[in-house]
Amino acid sequence: MLRLEHIFIAIGLFLAFSAWLNLRERRYAMTVFWAILACAFLFGRRINELAAAGERLPAQLMGVGVIALGVLASLRKLPAPAESQTAVEREASATRLGGRLFTAALVIPLATLVLVLGEPWLHWGAITAFDPRDHKLIALGIACVIALAVAGWITRARPQQSVVEGRRLLDTLSWAVLLPMVLATLGTVFTVTGVGDSVSVLMSSVIPVDNRLACVLAYGLGMVLFTVVMGNAFAAFPVITAGIGLPFLVLEHGANPAIVGALGMLTGYCGTLLTPMAANFNIVPAVLLELPNQHDVIRAQWPTALLLMGCNLALMYWLVFP
Repeated sequence: MLRLEHIFIAIGLFLAFSAWLNLRERRYAMTVFWAILACAFLFGRRINELAAAGERLPAQLMGVGVIALGVLASLRKLPAPAESQTAVEREASATRLGGRLFTAALVIPLATLVLVLGEPWLHWGAITAFDPRDHKLIALGIACVIALAVAGWITRARPQQSVVEGRRLLDTLSWAVLLPMVLATLGTVFTVTGVGDSVSVLMSSVIPVDNRLACVLAYGLGMVLFTVVMGNAFAAFPVITAGIGLPFLVLEHGANPAIVGALGMLTGYCGTLLTPMAANFNIVPAVLLELPNQHDVIRAQWPTALLLMGCNLALMYWLVFP
């Protein structure tokens, strides 16, 4: 049975390989950065098991590693590794491949959907293909591997080229690749420390909680605004859902929690399109594409973000209530 731990180990091995290549090139800051992160993926489950058994040292060492990641991220960004192709070769490759390369990107959501929906049939007797507790994330990991194979078939590149280019992109993005994980964790921390309860008390004194439309607007706009501040909808979701979505929409008005969660997260993504705090989505691509202004991505996205936000709010009001 494939477990989420196996996906984490694959990611950890790739990070360890990236650290080794940086060590060979004497890029020591990047070496330590990816090595620490590789340890978190490779040994995270074991650290959790030791912490549950009362062993505090491994978890404390991991905490020191997180602080070290912050210190390393504050250092001057190192230049990315040298390109494996010249500008002329890249242009010729882009002309030859055209839009076919986007096929690999489309394979990820399509394969994930097929694997998630087909999960009940992916078993042999009592043996299941995926761990049912994490089958959606496992499906996403497998879909990425399938997309990698499709990209290799389209480009006719050697298998090792994907690892080398993946490492080059990883070094180029640098600390920004950690933002989704860190901000999602921060959202959980906020919820545990009672920020959601504080939001609930504050909003109950501001909006008429007996009005469905007011609660929908408070939840949807709260997701957008908190995402703009935090830079990621994963950070906003647990706080705003615990503070507004559950008490006002679900408990007060009987809204469907599944629809509230799905549309709430999608509405939060509208905020991601509007904020420079989402550096890995909006600032790093501008740098990689060498755009004249680092905010050009946001300028291109904001009309879509506002239109999608309006559609989501309308759908939420029409669909969540019985």
